[in-house]
Amino acid sequence: MGVADLPLLKSITGRLTWLDERQRVIAQNVANADTPGYVARDLKAPGDFASTLNAGGVTMARTSGRHLSSAGPAATRYTSEASPDSETTLDGNAVVVEEQMLKMAESRMAYDAAIGLYQKSLAMLRMAAKPPGR
Repeated sequence: MGVADLPLLKSITGRLTWLDERQRVIAQNVANADTPGYVARDLKAPGDFASTLNAGGVTMARTSGRHLSSAGPAATRYTSEASPDSETTLDGNAVVVEEQMLKMAESRMAYDAAIGLYQKSLAMLRMAAKPPGR
């Protein structure tokens, strides 16, 4: 069992993956702030981030025997859902840039907190692995 297999670290890794994907979705919302009919999207937070890492995710399809097989783990995929902001313009666009910036700042703070927790957990494991008196 490796350090990365610990439930705490696996859960933190899942949270970081979800926050990274959420930042990508928010960036798409901001990029489409002037697109007529575009509705903002957001990710639904899973109850257990570690279990979503183990859920399999998306794998590449081999359509020919000459294709290389994927050696790495499958990419985790979170589904985005429509989450219109508080206002809709006359052209049907439902993205409010200010609200998206608030979501982005919230995600950034959560990301920083998760990174800090991950670093503290690793420091605690290093301290526990040291021989006594050193």
